[in-house]
Amino acid sequence: MAVTDFVADRAEKVPVYPRRAAVLSWIFFDWAAQPYFTLITTFVFAPYFANFVAPNPVSGQALWGFAAAAAGFSIALLSPVLGAVADASGRRKPWIAGFGVLLVIGASTMWIGKPGDPSIIPPLLLAYAIATVGVEFATVFNNAMMPTLVPPDRIGRLSGTGWATGYAGGIVSLIIVLGFLAGSPDSGRTLFGLTPLFGLDPVTHEGDRITGPLTAVWFVVFVTPMFLLTPDYPAKRPVRQALRAGLSELRGTLGELPKHRSMLLFLLANMVYTDGLVSLFAFGGIYAAGTFGWHTLQIGTFGIILALAGTLGAWLGGKLDDRLGPKRVIAGSMMVLLSAVIAILLVDRDSIFFIKVAPPQPGGALFAGASEKAYLVLGCLIGAAGGPLQAAARTLLIRLAPMDRIAQYFGLFALTGKVTSFVGPLLLGAVTAATASQKAGMSVLVFFFVTGMVLLMMVKEPPRRPN
Repeated sequence: MAVTDFVADRAEKVPVYPRRAAVLSWIFFDWAAQPYFTLITTFVFAPYFANFVAPNPVSGQALWGFAAAAAGFSIALLSPVLGAVADASGRRKPWIAGFGVLLVIGASTMWIGKPGDPSIIPPLLLAYAIATVGVEFATVFNNAMMPTLVPPDRIGRLSGTGWATGYAGGIVSLIIVLGFLAGSPDSGRTLFGLTPLFGLDPVTHEGDRITGPLTAVWFVVFVTPMFLLTPDYPAKRPVRQALRAGLSELRGTLGELPKHRSMLLFLLANMVYTDGLVSLFAFGGIYAAGTFGWHTLQIGTFGIILALAGTLGAWLGGKLDDRLGPKRVIAGSMMVLLSAVIAILLVDRDSIFFIKVAPPQPGGALFAGASEKAYLVLGCLIGAAGGPLQAAARTLLIRLAPMDRIAQYFGLFALTGKVTSFVGPLLLGAVTAATASQKAGMSVLVFFFVTGMVLLMMVKEPPRRPN
């Protein structure tokens, strides 16, 4: 079935949706893209950069934050324009392919990040920014395909299943890296006690650096079914005409936005809480590395456990989304995240909520310290809440947005998710640098979740569209 059939049927209010294979292929985009966030931005490469490439963990957290801010600023400037152009042109897949190329190029370049070489820091951070722009924009256009795939009463389940599948992909990629590729510099062995495959040298951290090329290959392999089996919107007009038409429609949409109070409040809420969530995921591994002295195997194992919690959370969240509505799912998720962040700030190497405990011993068993166990539990809460929040947010956007401008509104959604996304990492990096304290830097996240919750409470959730 072609999407033209869907569009024609919509005019008669009898939509016909594509077959299960098309939907499953779309879901696998999340599986294809997730290793970038799991391996590079959170659990392996970012902590490796902070601990072994940057001069020290504090400056590493600050530098990574500045690079994330630069990428976020670029995405904020371009996302609504590109979304409007995509709506006017009708196509989604060419945009996903183009930005996927940026992801592949940027991620592959991560291999150059050798430890202890300051000259490699600028090109490495540039590669990170390019890859981030690529994966984020590809996601914008992939999200815009959702309304043509399933009936409105199953959008929440589709979104949640996509996020859960993405988390599962992250888990598998982490297991591959930790079990077969990344060896400990001390023992030379992987988590499974094996010699790293392909002769990867643990001393020069080739197992950490290979996450970039692995992410690139993974994306190409697993995004291919979406291009082959999932129908695209029909082409409406050439790109040059679409640019003029899209910009004109965008100006009209922005002019009308203040009249749509719930949409405006939701976009503002998304702007604020996404800032906090992105910063939390981006710096959670770096914070653990600096606080507990964790290296790749500890952080990666923590990531697997967190991703398992996230998979379950996203799957359950999708079901709750269809039953309770996306607004309630977002609000509940934010309450869990806020509580977990506050609790993390009260956990240190030798104390939990101001109660002294024995600090972790060097060379001890995995997560043997009481404070490490506490951080592990809090991390699972963050993983379990983060997936439903992000999945339900795109469901609520679909509920609020006009169907004929869905990519444009996903562009605005990405804009509000990115227009100040440099503020979170920038504030976190600046506070960390000014106070020489990772804990002080992480404390700024409380503000983002509290403010986002207040704005969300003022959003009026519309009823489901009829099937």
